[in-house]
Amino acid sequence: MRTLERTFEADGAAAPITMLEALFRAHGWPCSTDGNELTGEIQGSWTQYQVKGIWRSEDNVLQLLCLPDIRVAKDRLGAAFELLSLVNEQVWLGHFDIWSRGGVLLYRNANMLGEDGLLSLPQSRALVDIAVEECDRFYPAFQFVLWGGKDPQAALEAAMVDAAGEA
Repeated sequence: MRTLERTFEADGAAAPITMLEALFRAHGWPCSTDGNELTGEIQGSWTQYQVKGIWRSEDNVLQLLCLPDIRVAKDRLGAAFELLSLVNEQVWLGHFDIWSRGGVLLYRNANMLGEDGLLSLPQSRALVDIAVEECDRFYPAFQFVLWGGKDPQAALEAAMVDAAGEA
């Protein structure tokens, strides 16, 4: 990680996809880039997450998506959307959504960068960390509803219980 910090200490920032790619490579997370898009994988607490960074230079907006590989079956959409609204009340940055095509659950956070369109190392770390942490925090609730058939409110309450101590 020291090498990554030295690489960017002179300028302090880089093009968003370049910075995200450097962060992923420094952590040993697999990733690939294609123009204004980065696709990578990060192991979370519960599952492997696909992370996408999409840069829109015309707006200076970096959109970060984190996909926990959860697909919502049509017969569970009602409960999933109810849970989604309860979960989004708890999220400070970004939001969860279900894509209409394929029923894919995802976390999404759009970030407006300055006029220079550059992303700093601390910003890139924070964006990725927040996305993974939010997915980890609510993954059990979605499992309880989608695979356990639990009521959305009860699922959220069960997932939000902090464990006291360690097993």
